[in-house]
Amino acid sequence: MTRILDSVDSPEQLRALTVPQMEQLAREIRREIIEKVSVRGGHLAPNLGVVELTMALHHVFQTPEDQLVWDIGHQAYVHKLLTGRRERFHTIRQFGGLSGYLRREESPYDVFGASHASTSISAALGIAAARDLQGKDYKVVAIIGDASLTGGMALEAMNSAGSLKKNLIIVLNDNDKSISENVGAMSQHLGQVRRMQTSPSYQRLREMAKDSIERLPVVGDKAREAAGRAETSFKQFMMHSKSGAVFEELGFKFFGPFDGHNIPLLLDVFENVKKIEGPVIVQVVTKKGKGWDVAEGDSTKWHGPGAYDYTTGVIKKNANDPLTYTEVFANTLVSIAEQNPAVVGITAAMSEGTGLKKLQKRFPERYFDVGIAEQHAVTFAGGLAVGGMLPVVAIYSTFMQRAFDQIIHDICVQNLHVVFAMDRAGIVGEDGQTQHGVFDIAFMRMIPHMKIMAPKDEEELRHMLYTAVELDGPVGLRYPRGKGLGVELTTGLHKLEVGKAELLSPATIEAAEKCDVALFAYGSTVSQAELAAKELAEEGIHVAVVNARWAKPLDQELILRLGQSTKHLITIEDHVVSGGFGSAVLELLESKGLTDIAIRLIGLPDTFVEHGAPTILKELYGLSSAHIKEVVREQLTTTKKQGVV
Repeated sequence: MTRILDSVDSPEQLRALTVPQMEQLAREIRREIIEKVSVRGGHLAPNLGVVELTMALHHVFQTPEDQLVWDIGHQAYVHKLLTGRRERFHTIRQFGGLSGYLRREESPYDVFGASHASTSISAALGIAAARDLQGKDYKVVAIIGDASLTGGMALEAMNSAGSLKKNLIIVLNDNDKSISENVGAMSQHLGQVRRMQTSPSYQRLREMAKDSIERLPVVGDKAREAAGRAETSFKQFMMHSKSGAVFEELGFKFFGPFDGHNIPLLLDVFENVKKIEGPVIVQVVTKKGKGWDVAEGDSTKWHGPGAYDYTTGVIKKNANDPLTYTEVFANTLVSIAEQNPAVVGITAAMSEGTGLKKLQKRFPERYFDVGIAEQHAVTFAGGLAVGGMLPVVAIYSTFMQRAFDQIIHDICVQNLHVVFAMDRAGIVGEDGQTQHGVFDIAFMRMIPHMKIMAPKDEEELRHMLYTAVELDGPVGLRYPRGKGLGVELTTGLHKLEVGKAELLSPATIEAAEKCDVALFAYGSTVSQAELAAKELAEEGIHVAVVNARWAKPLDQELILRLGQSTKHLITIEDHVVSGGFGSAVLELLESKGLTDIAIRLIGLPDTFVEHGAPTILKELYGLSSAHIKEVVREQLTTTKKQGVV
């Protein structure tokens, strides 16, 4: 049987379909997403929840002339399927394939790049203002989830939009979910609205009121005006200002909630809403995971699963795999919290992703989920520290960027003891450009009072977390995504000496001084450095390997000693070279006037890292053992020709 989906290469074909055909297409899209995502994983539940909504938007609005601005982007798979990327959809999140998020260079339909939450209203308002300044006339629609409204940026944008009075439509995709459960007053407010407005008693009273209005001896526009006034009054009376009145007071016309899976209703709503002048909010209620019972039953688990069997709904995982860094962090934090009653955990809507769910279960009163609000999370942690608690702020490296000012102003200036646990540091793989945690060393290292460390493996992560808790002042701890190396985990915890690296090979400092090159590896790159050194030894090239541990403060004594004895230093890090660990070493040598030491920095170039499997990306960007060996050989060859050695 021929699928309707196979004939849809752009929204133009979609607009020619009947409602029954669109409903069939919705089923086909869900099947396509479930099957294709199962191969390598991806964002599943969010996309299953917006199928009808996405179709209705592209059907009613004349995209790409009308501009759809999506928030976050992990709900854009349906959008990609409908906008000329169906044949490449099987490549999504693979190296050289489609991005898992919105990307302007990928398609004219991707109006604004997005993968961090709460940006869509700001961007859409800017586009609407540019439209008006240029005398153009097209529609601008921002699609934002209810969870993203917990982000302060979204509220700032709404405040501005209500004041500017631009023609702007905001579609509030209300699925009562972020990745984890939604939290906060805004979420509670929307939940009350959703429950109240969808209750049978409210609907009966509302219909009775409208029937009464229609029987009044008033005709035409006046009747509609009277009906509008009466219904608004009725809503305010019933909700005690808990409905869209909150948004209306900000300057928006508010409509909803509407069933986000009812295609005829959505088409009618959007056809009418696009004629309204000024800023408008339309609340649609959807269900994450819609159409697949497995995903509907646990939308958090199926938000972004790895590979799975779509016939059984079982996520593929090797039972013998080592614990992930996240799991080790979570288990260690609980152990520390059991011994130290001052320890509290803070997450920004990522309780499962950061592992803090375990702390919540063990010590619910010492766990705080602030929603998608990283800036608030950091300053909130500062307040907890002032109050005598010891906050551990667990936020992905890429999201920690959003709280840069708060880290400086509210934590470091006051030298408060806050631990920043930055998961997903370095290359994270298939999620791509905006998700790689490759800037944190640079933006943390430059701040006075900050200390920064990274473990070589999951066992060292345990002791680094304990060390961070035992220190004073702000501490940054970065660690990678995914499985550990499988090293044995001990039972006890001990404090590491601040600013002291670990010489891994050869066994003594005296032997290391006689090596050809000293290789200082930081964090997850240590294992590749050790492999390179082992293979180079077979060629007669002797390399001292150091686990740097600290990017700030540096182990100055060891760096200077090995630098002056070997005359060859190489640094390696899973971070951009600019401002990273290697830059810190260069700054040290310059400050000491040691210009006779040959040094090479291995790290990521001055570009945004593409999406793809981590093994591919590390090879592409020179973080593999093979590339390390090449750099060692080149350095020794170059310096010999120049007469340095």
